[in-house]
Amino acid sequence: MSNDEYYSILGVKRDADQNEIKKAYRKLAMDYHPDRNPGDKEAEEQFKKIGEAYAVLSDSQKRAQYDRFGKSGSAGRSNWGGFENFGDPFDIFREVFGGGFADIFGMGGSGGRRSAKRRGADLQLKLELSIEEIATGVEKKLKIKKQIACDTCSGAGASPGTSMVTCPACHGQGQVAYRQGFFTMSQTCQRCSGEGQIIDRPCPTCHGEGRIRGESTIEVKIPAGVAEGQYLTVRNQGNMGPRGGPEGDIIIFIEEKKHNEFERHGDDIVYHLYLAFPQVVLGTEVEVPTLQGKAALSIPQGTQSGKILRMKGKGIPRINSNKIGDQLIKVHVWTPTKLGSKEKELLKELSQFESIFPNKEDKSFFERMKEAIL
Repeated sequence: MSNDEYYSILGVKRDADQNEIKKAYRKLAMDYHPDRNPGDKEAEEQFKKIGEAYAVLSDSQKRAQYDRFGKSGSAGRSNWGGFENFGDPFDIFREVFGGGFADIFGMGGSGGRRSAKRRGADLQLKLELSIEEIATGVEKKLKIKKQIACDTCSGAGASPGTSMVTCPACHGQGQVAYRQGFFTMSQTCQRCSGEGQIIDRPCPTCHGEGRIRGESTIEVKIPAGVAEGQYLTVRNQGNMGPRGGPEGDIIIFIEEKKHNEFERHGDDIVYHLYLAFPQVVLGTEVEVPTLQGKAALSIPQGTQSGKILRMKGKGIPRINSNKIGDQLIKVHVWTPTKLGSKEKELLKELSQFESIFPNKEDKSFFERMKEAIL
């Protein structure tokens, strides 16, 4: 899927604002709603696609991820920034139009259907990774505090030995109908919150919620090359929904630890190397740290301070690609601050040679700069 398909489905431009996106969704959802097109499978399928597109483009984080990586997500995997498992498209419709539109067409379709059990809330957490972990990819075990099924009632919410009963207000439909002008409207039943059933004797442990505070451990696999601000979605591992409702997701945001030696710049890493004057004048071979361990680096004769040397393939892999960045070595010539008498004598002797100074063109340039400043 291209990065424009969701925009194409809604018929909006890539720079459309939220009002334009919502307006486009409202029009299309009304046109393709199954109640307006009974028995039309193509209209029903289009209605689902419209809901999927709106679910992504109406969410700023999902939209940014989609604009950058497309539907499959940044790692090309179903759980890395991907946009699947949207659930009931009628839920999205009801969120936009409100519960009163469930029976607006007067054809009974969605109005006669009991609402699905409520989904649990998503959880968000931050995961800090070192550059070494980002370079190789890593598996992490994370302990998550969340809402889990109540042990006493097994998530049902009713006292052991009892069960839920049909809601007397909506007679199990989850919605109550009323007329407004020429239209038959409906809204979520206030007595049962749309579930169609109520608890006669609530569980004493969870007080009818069917869930309690608990903890679980999850394992997540982080691909190599991730970056600060990207996120991983772990499906169906978040908070449990009330009374057996499905679990939400866990959204893990990536953060990068500051490294003592390396700076990251995209897929490349930068290392600052400090060398003595004789080393850069005569040239030498030194050992430098890399993400893969120590490596030898040749310093050419006459290397200038500020020169950047490149070590190919020693950087960070590009996510969803087989390309690898480089390690950039920035050379700094170290100026000693404490010298013994012998070192001073040698430097005085060396200073007699014109070749150790900048050439004449450089001198004239600096002289002109000095005159301009003065």
